Amino acid sequence: MFVTDTQSVDLAEVTIRSIQVSDMQNNVYLLTSKTHGTQVLIDAADDPRAIAGLVGAGCGDCTLSGSLQMIITTHSHWDHVRALAEVKSRSEAVTACGTADADAIDVSMDVTLDNGDVAEFDGFDLEVIGLRGHTPGSIALVYRDPSGPVRIFTGDSLFPGGVGRTETDANFQSLYQDVVTRIFDRFDDDTVIYPGHGAPTTLGAERPHLEEWRERGW
Repeated sequence: MFVTDTQSVDLAEVTIRSIQVSDMQNNVYLLTSKTHGTQVLIDAADDPRAIAGLVGAGCGDCTLSGSLQMIITTHSHWDHVRALAEVKSRSEAVTACGTADADAIDVSMDVTLDNGDVAEFDGFDLEVIGLRGHTPGSIALVYRDPSGPVRIFTGDSLFPGGVGRTETDANFQSLYQDVVTRIFDRFDDDTVIYPGHGAPTTLGAERPHLEEWRERGW
């Protein structure tokens, strides 16, 4: 099983930890409030044991209990939910995803999220951005660091080098339009993008290529 070492970004009010799991090198992210210990997991993609270790790095012991409050799934594709059932069964965390993807996920969702919603936790908030096209209910999650650049967790909707895979031209146009108007038009160039696979990037690094993406259609 492919698992990378835990990567950690120490911000003013939260710590962002991440690992890559599975042969598809899915990113799993964990946000931990420094003052409250509140934890939110983004995409329980695979390898529950590795995810337990990730959560344990934030809460002080390697269990999936206690401060893990929510597991948010960015979209319904199978490679992003393989560990969701087990992680959910071993914790008291609430499950959440985009409304239009809920029926496509085998694990029942306690909460569904739509564009413009704000998920509020002790110590931090996450703003929801709907990005329709990769899947109908794909979402991104925005963390506004009070002393640094915005951080956005985009699932498979935005990567270094382009938007996520789409099945039809109509889906591409939908995703491209949402990514441009709901992310690039709203946030500054220093905004950090955390994708569902691969390394982080910034909007400044990707912005010059938007027209290229539109013209090539992917």
